[in-house]
Formats: sequence, C-alpha cells, structure tokens
Amino acid sequence: MSPRAGLDLTQIVLTAAQLADTDGVEAVTLASVAQKLGVRSPSLYNHVNGLPALRSHLVLHGLGQLNEALREASGQRQGKEAVMDIANAYLSFARNHPGLYSLTLRSPSHEHQEHVKLGSELVERLLTALKPYELSQQEGIHAVRGLRSLLHGFASIEAEGGFGMPVEVNESFRFALGRFLAGLEQSSL
Repeated sequence: MSPRAGLDLTQIVLTAAQLADTDGVEAVTLASVAQKLGVRSPSLYNHVNGLPALRSHLVLHGLGQLNEALREASGQRQGKEAVMDIANAYLSFARNHPGLYSLTLRSPSHEHQEHVKLGSELVERLLTALKPYELSQQEGIHAVRGLRSLLHGFASIEAEGGFGMPVEVNESFRFALGRFLAGLEQSSL
C-alpha cells in the first residue's frame, strides 16, 4: 500500500501533539490520530512503526519545542534575568502544551541519541544561564535539578488546580523563583 498523498510523518506528529495537548497523552492512539487526519489507521504505518514509535516522535517533538521556547527566551544570556525569562518560557510551554510537556520529563535512554541530544541541550541552556552564580560542576547539576523541580512542581500543581488561594499565581511564581536565585547568590559569596 502506498502512502496517501500529502500525509507525512510531520503531519502525523503534529496531529498527535494537538491531541495530546487537548485530550491528554493517553488519548493519543493510532486510531485517534487516523480519525483526526481522516484516514484509516493502517495508513499511518507507512510513516510510523506503531504507537511506541509515534510516542517517541512526540517526545522528540516536545523536547524540540521546549528547547526552542527556552532558546528564544534567553539566547546565550546569563544571570538572573536570563533564568527568569527561561522560567517564564518553561511555565508558558507547560501551560500551553500540557500533553507535550508531560512527555519531556523523562530522562532519555542512551539508546535514543536524538533524545539524549535534546535533553542535554535543555540542561546546557540552564547551566549557561546559571554561570554567573559561579557553581562547581556538581553544584550546577544540583541547581539545574532544583530549578527544574521548582518549575515542574509549580506547573503540575497549577495544571491540577492546586493553587486556590486568593493570591496572584504569577506573583507566587516570581517570588519562589526569586528566592531560589537569591539562595544561589548567597551560596556563591
């Protein structure tokens, strides 16, 4: 069976990403993607080797999109403002792409080189932004893990509706991030 004209892997991944963001990752099946595209499920096999392969493509797409958002937010800038811009871009990505975001969290398997590359790019961007804090290599890793935990914790609690108190959520975000960075500043003195 030859591939349907106009249908390609990019279109399939973008459709799956849209489904993941609107209906959740579990809603992404070959049948749901095929239905959204107006084709039969077997047509997708001309472009992707089953659901696990499609999910793998979604992970790469999500990491690529997240990296691009962080790159646009910070470039190669360093320091507090760069970290704040990265954090805002990260939270915005999590808010706007909840399905894709959930796929970006798992540490890459070393068998998937593109996943490793994109994961490393994300960590390197954070390490670059944190350079003015003069952290050792090990402290830098701790700081990146702490920052990602703060960002993910905030994004996931917000997504679940866990911030019900009458205080502006974005103010809480800036406060927590500011305190985190102030702690890094203190440790570098």
